[in-house]
Amino acid sequence: MLDGPLDLAKARILITNDDGIEAKGLKLLHRIARTLSKDVWVVAPELEQSGASHSLTLQRPLRVRKCGPRRFAVDGTPTDCVLLAINRLLTDKLPNLVLSGINSGANLGEDVTYSGTVAAAMEATLLEVPAIALSMQIRDRGKIRWEVAEAHAAKVIRRLVAAPWAPNTLINVNFPDVAIKQVAGIAVVRQGRHKIGGELAERVDPRGRAYYWIGPVRVEDPGVRGTDLAAVTEGRIALTPIRLDLTNDSALGPLRKVFR
Repeated sequence: MLDGPLDLAKARILITNDDGIEAKGLKLLHRIARTLSKDVWVVAPELEQSGASHSLTLQRPLRVRKCGPRRFAVDGTPTDCVLLAINRLLTDKLPNLVLSGINSGANLGEDVTYSGTVAAAMEATLLEVPAIALSMQIRDRGKIRWEVAEAHAAKVIRRLVAAPWAPNTLINVNFPDVAIKQVAGIAVVRQGRHKIGGELAERVDPRGRAYYWIGPVRVEDPGVRGTDLAAVTEGRIALTPIRLDLTNDSALGPLRKVFR
């Protein structure tokens, strides 16, 4: 992990995502990273892995395809990509920083438990490499404001790697879906909570059998100030430190009394 400010000009940066090796957000992140360091590597899934969470591929072998200089595609999950990159592909010099994204869609509230973007940053953190997950809020798929991330991501990354970094912690960054001039600053906020919805689409196949599409089943509730959901709703870039230790410390005492 970071013991002090990271000199990005001398750093090796690993980039990955969950939208796949050809995703526009990944290519944008690569361009941004190249403004920070000349030693940038891409190891990303061959195909989209959205919703893969922190899953590993255990029931079949993984294959790696070299796509170009310092660029590899893995037929597995985002977690597989980070694991292979750090333990096999970059063993001559380990990365000093992992950047995951830029995801096509926000990762707010409970999204982080499903997100392959965040999971890649989790895996890096477990392997003691500082990691940042970056996502773009989208209200209209026909008009994704990539320019907001392009304008602000490098600045956010530079400031993060110069700041104190808690152990076992990744940083989750979400860019708001607003015009560049309407970005209202950066907010360091806690993870929010979505309002549960029920947008599960049921269809019938040609043989009369029902099937289902899982859609945006949670409706964003921006009402709680100080959360990632509220921040992006207000047009701010949301930064949330995510701790990998999931222990509920307040529950330890009552449980210990029961099981004494």
